[in-house]
Amino acid sequence: MNYSNQPYSPGGFQLMPPAIKAIILINIAVFVLQVITPFGETITALGALWPVGSSNFRIWQPLTYMFLHGGGTHLFFNMFALWMFGAEIENHWGTRQFNTYYFICGIGAAIINLLATVGDPYPTVGASGAIYGVLLAFGMMFPDRYIFLYFLFPVKAKYFIAGYALIEFFSGFGSRAMGSGSNIAHFAHLGGMLIGFIYISIKRAEWSFSGLFSKIRFSGKKRSGPRLHSRNSTAPPVSESEINAILDKISEHGYGSLTEEERRKLLKAGGK
Repeated sequence: MNYSNQPYSPGGFQLMPPAIKAIILINIAVFVLQVITPFGETITALGALWPVGSSNFRIWQPLTYMFLHGGGTHLFFNMFALWMFGAEIENHWGTRQFNTYYFICGIGAAIINLLATVGDPYPTVGASGAIYGVLLAFGMMFPDRYIFLYFLFPVKAKYFIAGYALIEFFSGFGSRAMGSGSNIAHFAHLGGMLIGFIYISIKRAEWSFSGLFSKIRFSGKKRSGPRLHSRNSTAPPVSESEINAILDKISEHGYGSLTEEERRKLLKAGGK
């Protein structure tokens, strides 16, 4: 998986890629159910993220709260930000990897928000935690890309994201210090960004439990006998059909779906 600013996908850019489209449609559908059906209060009671000590808390709420919103404006700006910053990320990462990242950020944001707001009686709703994770990913992948603040003032993505993080930090801790309530889940926003940063940092380092286990297992073995390969040994050439098959796999499932052998072939072909 490529967590830098260079795309691996050989396909064209999709203005509304599959994961973004599905998430937006589900959020709109749930909001319509909240507004026009008599089950709105029930949906909120069961799906919102209630404090752990509340009798309304359920184990599934760190997931379901992402699909509920407090009003049409809340829904619109969340979905607009998801499309604006998430479409390019999904085009680069692939749908499966984007979905994984989105929901990890959203669930992680929920857990951090629950820990940071112990004692608060109010539920949390909205996709903002996951979307702030997407915003963080955009800033890390395209740090020098210009974002037009209020559609007028160009600001580089890295400064735009850093500014948002500082605002959320001081707003969250400021409201807690003054003991004032807020209808904005600042700690969910910060949590989504924090989880996103940790996730991308781990992926960029290509760290995994299986990889770590393999390193430990093989490092404990003593080398014996002659080495079968040398620096001068050459691997068979990679055919055009093999490269096309690898590129098709990346387009459909993302770079992370490749095996080590497929990555080696791709790198060899790119170095010709």
